Amino acid sequence: MTTADMAGMPIRPSALGRYEDWPAYAARKHFAAGSPSAQQLVDTLGVPPTAPVPKYRVDTETKHDGVITTGLSWQLGFGPRTSAWFVRPTGITDPLPGILALHCHGGIKSHGAERLVLLPGDEGNDAGATTPVGFGPVPAQLREELYGGRPMATWLAQQGFAVLAHDAFMWGSRGFGLEDQPWRTARAINGQQALWREAGVEPSSADLYNPAAADHEETVAKAATLLGTSIAGTVAHDDLAALAVLASLPGVDPERLGCTGFSGGGGRAMVLAALSPLIRSYVVTCMMTTFASLLPAYLDAHSWLLHSPGLSKLGDWPDLVVRSTAGAVLVQYALADQLFPEAGMRDADAHLSQRMPAGRYTGSFWPGPHVFSTAMQEEAATFLSSTLQANEAPGFPSTDPARTAL
Repeated sequence: MTTADMAGMPIRPSALGRYEDWPAYAARKHFAAGSPSAQQLVDTLGVPPTAPVPKYRVDTETKHDGVITTGLSWQLGFGPRTSAWFVRPTGITDPLPGILALHCHGGIKSHGAERLVLLPGDEGNDAGATTPVGFGPVPAQLREELYGGRPMATWLAQQGFAVLAHDAFMWGSRGFGLEDQPWRTARAINGQQALWREAGVEPSSADLYNPAAADHEETVAKAATLLGTSIAGTVAHDDLAALAVLASLPGVDPERLGCTGFSGGGGRAMVLAALSPLIRSYVVTCMMTTFASLLPAYLDAHSWLLHSPGLSKLGDWPDLVVRSTAGAVLVQYALADQLFPEAGMRDADAHLSQRMPAGRYTGSFWPGPHVFSTAMQEEAATFLSSTLQANEAPGFPSTDPARTAL
């Protein structure tokens, strides 16, 4: 869209497409946490209230690859309907430990939880058929580059867990409508569209959406500030609702719930565990450092999921882990992580080692870049199996505390 196009429009486009009901919802009181520490975090992030258990609908169900994959959806108090996938192993009737699998940011908002789930068909290539927003299959490089090519939620179910993966606020089914782009966003992506035209590239709908959504995150952060909330707080709202759904699903033991997330999903896991006593253990992968280490060179490496106004007044980033009542947490660090300096990761590990009660914190350092490798996933599964006492522990090497010496 050119400047002339914008000038010729009689009405300025909405900056909150599909979310025009968000302001009224955010005006309600904050989420009621179960402890003063959790309520302090709620009020800082501006977490909106959630229904006790959102009423979900079963949309699809198939058996494949040793699992049952059920497509679920539910309507929260604002914005579009949430899509989610519940995956559990076939042939097991006893209640299973439940895992909330939290998708990463990844710079791709056209797809959310689908990146973690193997959908029946051509190795997940039919993902677009179940995506309400119609962006087609999950980009192959997303899973290959960040998860070692593994659909992590499906794989965790194959190891004996009941796993729920849902689209969070701003991603997939919970994305903003950018068909009529806000003027600031339209200006920001004009250059990219011009380059495509010059190169003769015909971008897909997802190609068009993702750069617009990346720029639009700044607008969403502004809106959240005006509404007395934050992006991290509104994402936490969606995650708390999904956790309530997981706890209510048949075949899930509500006394054995955990969560795991990579990158932005790891930050979501930290916030969720600090807010909800339902989380018994969790894994944070490639999302740990100190606030000081982000200055001055690493500020633009991260989204508004990390940079929440007022959060530093409550302590450092690792202090979110200290606030959690979960029995155990595994934090995985990547020594060649291009998004976090090693010194910041080392300082965070030392902070947690000193502040956390004995036996509750495990830190492991891995060679390599910002990825959730299959070996790291295996360590995470072993940790969750041990701490949540899964029915059948997978045959992986146990978590190795010696890795902290790397």
